[in-house]
Amino acid sequence: MPFPDTLPAVLAGPLLRRLEPRRLVLWLVGSRELTLTLKLRFAGQSLAIALDQGQCTVVPVGREAFIHLIDVPLDDALPQDVVIDYDLLVDASPIAEWAPHLLYGNAQRPSFVLHRRIHQLVHGSCRKPHHPAADGLLCVDRLLADAPLAEQRPALLLMSGDQVYADDVAGPMLRAIHALIDRLGLFDEHLEGAVVGDSASLYGHRASYYHRVDLLPALDSNETLRERFFGGVKKPIFTSSTADNHLVTFAEVIAMYLLVWSPTPWGLITPQAPVLSAEEGQRYAREQVQVDRFRDGLSGVARVLAHLSTLMIFDDHDITDDWNLSAQWEQTAYGHPFSKRIIGNALLAYLLCQGWGNQPDGFGELVSQTQSLTTGAQANALEASAQDELLEALLKFQQWHYVLPTTPALVVLDTRTRRWRNEFTLKQPSGLLDWEALCELQQALLDHPSAIIVSPAPVFGVKLIETVQKVFSWCGYPLLVDAENWMAHRGAARVILNIFRHSRTPGNYVILSGDVHYSFVYEVLIRHRNAGPRIWQITSSGIKNEFPPRLLEWFDRLNRWLYSPRSPLNGFTRRRTMQVVPHIPEHAQAGERLWNSAGIGQVFFNQQGQPEAIYQHNADGRAKTRMVAPQK
Repeated sequence: MPFPDTLPAVLAGPLLRRLEPRRLVLWLVGSRELTLTLKLRFAGQSLAIALDQGQCTVVPVGREAFIHLIDVPLDDALPQDVVIDYDLLVDASPIAEWAPHLLYGNAQRPSFVLHRRIHQLVHGSCRKPHHPAADGLLCVDRLLADAPLAEQRPALLLMSGDQVYADDVAGPMLRAIHALIDRLGLFDEHLEGAVVGDSASLYGHRASYYHRVDLLPALDSNETLRERFFGGVKKPIFTSSTADNHLVTFAEVIAMYLLVWSPTPWGLITPQAPVLSAEEGQRYAREQVQVDRFRDGLSGVARVLAHLSTLMIFDDHDITDDWNLSAQWEQTAYGHPFSKRIIGNALLAYLLCQGWGNQPDGFGELVSQTQSLTTGAQANALEASAQDELLEALLKFQQWHYVLPTTPALVVLDTRTRRWRNEFTLKQPSGLLDWEALCELQQALLDHPSAIIVSPAPVFGVKLIETVQKVFSWCGYPLLVDAENWMAHRGAARVILNIFRHSRTPGNYVILSGDVHYSFVYEVLIRHRNAGPRIWQITSSGIKNEFPPRLLEWFDRLNRWLYSPRSPLNGFTRRRTMQVVPHIPEHAQAGERLWNSAGIGQVFFNQQGQPEAIYQHNADGRAKTRMVAPQK
């Protein structure tokens, strides 16, 4: 069926990002620069705000694709703990006309709630479109549909990494990305140091599907960039992923964001399978089934993002697997213009689609520089030197982390770009935060009675798995097992544990994490310190990803045997001064501590900022699982 010549005005959004009583931050993508009016209704009052250039920054990313970064300051504070209806008029048309899929039930407009304190939140990470598990964000959609009252709604949705998989892409998803690039005229670019000279040549190359590693250049050492840059993608111990369809261009990553957050772009394209071998064709058909299921759930996902303030932080797959894992990895990846461009393009897309909405004040110069680059695109192509200059600035940028002045305080860590590098053994894993970043973390925590820390990787992980990673690191192969945990680097481990013991840092810590593709809860106590602090490590992962079940079952069992409370092996861990008490999944069998189910985590907090109830909502439709503290 032929498509109409006119594109819908809105391609994705609105997404509610950082919301405060005197400030509303939203994200939206239009097929043109839109005339927008924000309307608010609450407690019998109404407010209409025509969004001008001071409140809406527009960044073109294609001939017919314009990202709208909406940041609305308010003279009078909005009420808290009440439902606030809002509408975003596009050329005077309300959301009910141009995006009815964003509305619940008989509602005429979407809504949000500004909570006085964080009384509950939902959190997760690792949303891979072609994984066979159901989408955990649809658990949140069902939760919101059943929560009409303000007090029933979560205060936040926290997404702690791998919101997109730029390095692990299904063939049908890549085909949809290329169809959308063509439909919207997303900008082309020149590629230095690659076998292909520009993005158009990449998209049309016979190796573009399932053979992208063949397009990478050879190095003087006869060791291909594939082996040096993408070699860490194969992890035979824990998981198996692929770089065969690794996203390369800025346009590809932007198209990916549109296709994972909105159903609208899927209605604009009819991608057909490329020419493939028989084996590749079978793989493509298997992946198509999962991608179709993912696409069919996107209306619910978009509805969640339009009703719930959503904060994000990157992990490796948002950019590329094992991103900045070691000093040697960094030397290799940033030492070649093509691999550097791949990383920079993904980071630029992250800036526009995720990072900016967390704290708009920190990105003014980078957004202006991006506007100059994309507005100046000639013949639908970005200017190469200006793009390289912008990406260089992005790679040096170190303000991706952020703190929210909430109750409890919310501190979101960037554990990717400020690493404590091992300068003597370059292959060894870097610490997740360097000394300066850890000092800043301690300052941010001082004198708060309680705090929520978002760390993409768990601070207190599964000891056995961390031991396996340590053994591989000793043998010089940290890339094989994703040896990225807080205890992998002696300096970073010592400092983060000392921060928890500091007398002026919070008495109650809740650490929210993901990354590992299974869920667990640990309560951590300082030995010989009756006055605290109390620490809860709450891990929910993945939103649409799972750990190999049989392997996790054995890891769980062996971990209980080898690291029981009375085991002498505990004396050899960096956490020997702490007592780690696992909570037990309510539906667990045979003493399980690790819960393996795609879904979303939900945490309820009491007035002191302590978790009073912890749940894992299962995407497969099973009843939610409560993580139960052991009887004392």
